[in-house]
Amino acid sequence: MTRIIVTGASGVLGSAVFSAFTAPPSQYTVLGLSHTSSAPGLTPLDLLDKAAVERAWKDFAPDWVVHCAAERRPDVAERDPAGAERLNAGVPAHLAALASQLHHRLISISTDYVFPGTHPPYTPSSEPRPLNLYGRTKHLAEQALAPYPGIASAVRVPVLYGPVKTPSDSAINVLEEVVRDQSGRVYGMDDWQVRYPTNVLDVAAFLVRLVELQKPLPPIIHFTAPAAYSKYTLSLAFGRLLSLPTAHIRPEKPDESAPPPPGGAQRPRDCRLSMRETDALFGLVEGEGEPAEGRSWQGVEVVKWFEGWFREEEARKNALVQAQAA
Repeated sequence: MTRIIVTGASGVLGSAVFSAFTAPPSQYTVLGLSHTSSAPGLTPLDLLDKAAVERAWKDFAPDWVVHCAAERRPDVAERDPAGAERLNAGVPAHLAALASQLHHRLISISTDYVFPGTHPPYTPSSEPRPLNLYGRTKHLAEQALAPYPGIASAVRVPVLYGPVKTPSDSAINVLEEVVRDQSGRVYGMDDWQVRYPTNVLDVAAFLVRLVELQKPLPPIIHFTAPAAYSKYTLSLAFGRLLSLPTAHIRPEKPDESAPPPPGGAQRPRDCRLSMRETDALFGLVEGEGEPAEGRSWQGVEVVKWFEGWFREEEARKNALVQAQAA
């Protein structure tokens, strides 16, 4: 059986990736690693401990490593530049060298924030010019993978959402809390930055497809959902799904000439990722009546997915109330 290591397997993306590779009938032997969780089925490991990582890798002898662990919060990265660089750039560099040494393949998750957001769409060969430290650390990771063609690949993804323990685990899921807050508090919500929310379940399924492709992978691969939203327009959509008023949510457009707030990260305007090369990787050519690109994206549109997620939440609450009343 193909042997897979998944790092960050307790995170929003990593847990989805771990589940995708272990879902029955699985053809994989999977080692899920986590530094912050001792959840059943996961193995604790500090990826910054190089000696421990090398022992784990040699003991498990992976065929593939899917590296999801990262400091993914731009504002947090901005407040701890050294820590963010060690995790987001130093660890992928070490894992790429290990992949070359131990003769396995590496997929490392990167971000659309490597781009400045001024001239979308961006292709894998577009010049990265990140505006914030988070994007710079991810670009450094991509550069560290570059000397290992055919061995190490970076998969760039946009803002992610999906099944979470709490809404605050995702910059998209957290909008539910804002919409549900009917206390009278007024929220200013960004209506300037264009985002392409992509579900972690779809990313996980895509990564399985990459492993199963059985062909050399390019150094940089893009994966994104096609639908564009601002946080404000998505909040309004959530309000409609939840049948809640959204007058307490006000659109905001920043002064582009002003510096970011202290401790905050500058955001790019629109980092839409081109999927043309991804389509070509899977042999998908444009046909009559089909979209010009993005045919390799397989998933559910974000508002449609949250419609089902909110229904499931309501069903869980109702079941809990009934159980407590019994």
